[in-house]
Amino acid sequence: MAAGERHDELKGGPITLDTLRALVERGEVDTVLVVFPDLYGRFLGKRVAGGFFLDAVADGGVHACNYLLTVDMEMEVVPGYRFANWEKGYGDCHLVPDLATLRRLSWLDRSAQVICDLEMDGRPVAVAPRTLLRRQVERAASAGYRALGASELEYYLFRDGYDAAAAKGFEGLEPFGRYLEDYHMLQGTRTEGYHGALRRHLEASGIPVESSKGEWGPGQHELNIRYCEVLEMADRHALYKQAAKEIALAQGLAVTFMAKWRSDLAGSSMHLHLSLWDAEDGRPLFPGDRPLAAAAEAASLAASDTFRWFLGGWLAHARAIAPFYAPYPTSYKRFVFQSWAPTRVAWSLDNRTAGFRVVGAGPALRIECRMPGADANPYLAFAASLAAGLDGIERRIEPPPAFSGDMYRADELPRVPASLPEAVAEMEASAMLRTAFGDEAIEHYAHFFRTEQAKLDREVTSWERQRYFERA
Repeated sequence: MAAGERHDELKGGPITLDTLRALVERGEVDTVLVVFPDLYGRFLGKRVAGGFFLDAVADGGVHACNYLLTVDMEMEVVPGYRFANWEKGYGDCHLVPDLATLRRLSWLDRSAQVICDLEMDGRPVAVAPRTLLRRQVERAASAGYRALGASELEYYLFRDGYDAAAAKGFEGLEPFGRYLEDYHMLQGTRTEGYHGALRRHLEASGIPVESSKGEWGPGQHELNIRYCEVLEMADRHALYKQAAKEIALAQGLAVTFMAKWRSDLAGSSMHLHLSLWDAEDGRPLFPGDRPLAAAAEAASLAASDTFRWFLGGWLAHARAIAPFYAPYPTSYKRFVFQSWAPTRVAWSLDNRTAGFRVVGAGPALRIECRMPGADANPYLAFAASLAAGLDGIERRIEPPPAFSGDMYRADELPRVPASLPEAVAEMEASAMLRTAFGDEAIEHYAHFFRTEQAKLDREVTSWERQRYFERA
């Protein structure tokens, strides 16, 4: 093995096929997870023997039933999709490995993983989440932009394992913390057995970590990974969630990325950061010398036209892209007055009551959208955000003046959609989204979101029994 290949193997991160071949020959890797993200943002796929992957799958890919882009979370076949249905016989999708994503997974024994794009009849599957994001990345590149981003992901950690939680009906769970612990180092020490393992495994698997910390709720935490180009960021985000759940499983614990797991506690977010850079010379394109707004707190902010129009487009389309930030009926219970989750669509400088928070300076100048919940599919959230911002640049959409003060009390501002049906109606009416994603994708996801709502609407919940069983 060449010295460079050995270094590639040891440093963590994406590996080459030659490195994988050497690992397989030495018996250090014998399994490759060949996966793709589904509509929920979960990885689905197959565990492939290492030798067979090298001989056949790396170049030829594998196949999986196309119903995987239409089933619900319980794997129940859902009628009503044009993409795949009983009449079409539920054929196969072709999983095409993106070898730039090949990496060892240090938390799984002798395992590597590669993320795939989906094709049918030699063409990308238009409704696949990774396809939608890839097309927006290509759209940005054709205009001379590289889109860089990051996602700040929050979750709750529980002493109950997943099986124990299920046996309790997911009621009466014990968070790994007794009190509000935002930035609290002592409480962080109590969970370091888990979070230290998560940080180290992510680093060893090529997902660079910035930090972890206690969050506002008891047992709530945030772990941030480093920013990069947005397709890679979505891949890292999905891998991070996979690692978090599988490491918890190995330790007899559980984590949840529900946007709102309990009504009296803070929700969990996926704050989404974006900036544009010149595709040729690598210059950051958001800094500039144009004053952005008259509001007092924004008086010192100077930015480029690119920044201004990108922000304007993102704001203008925020309600239409809300389903890609809050994909489940429960997601909308996170948007609560003075809960740290936004309730109004407006922007401000370093103001955590805002739906859009402008942070950083110089090359670090970026836009943080605080609308997405931790339950969002990262591929869809980044794709929708990038589509909105690029439309703003193309149409030169001016942002409104910056807001100053407590945005929770600003009743004059547009509000975040209050429910999934309201958000889906906005999405379906969006000409921007139909142009960016195509009518087929919009119809597919409208059906997907409505199916999630219909599932809930048919259920009698524990809250309803507690309220109405005796007194109704």
